Amino acid sequence: MPSEFLLWQNYPNPFNSSSVIKYSIPKSSQVTLRIFNTLGQEIKTLVNEEKTIGIYEINWDAVSSTGGLPSGVYFY
Repeated sequence: MPSEFLLWQNYPNPFNSSSVIKYSIPKSSQVTLRIFNTLGQEIKTLVNEEKTIGIYEINWDAVSSTGGLPSGVYFY
């Protein structure tokens, strides 16, 4: 069981057309995970729900989920 909130480095990095983001939750919590571009504009909300204790991975496919974002720098 996780003992702290953690957000791991995504892979592959640098981002290409998709990326895996891993995080852990030590207690049931509301989790919001958003993607932003370098201008600070929100691109996509990947998670916005109550999560139970655990370790999670989400695969963000920027090509199919957003209409085809170019490779580049994004923040989560």
